[in-house]
Amino acid sequence: MSANLRSIDGQDEATLLREIQNALRNLRFGAVEITVHNAQVVQIERKEKFRLQQPGGKPS
Repeated sequence: MSANLRSIDGQDEATLLREIQNALRNLRFGAVEITVHNAQVVQIERKEKFRLQQPGGKPS
């Protein structure tokens, strides 16, 4: 599957890809959501989850 990234607010495809890479950087648990409207990327949202463990690494 492929998609064409059109510019938004003067951003080109390389800039959009860089922003997506930044959203993915160091993400261990979570999601990156890319919102497209009228064939243009309008929003990139990063949701990160932090997994907490009990001392000793055993889940409660």
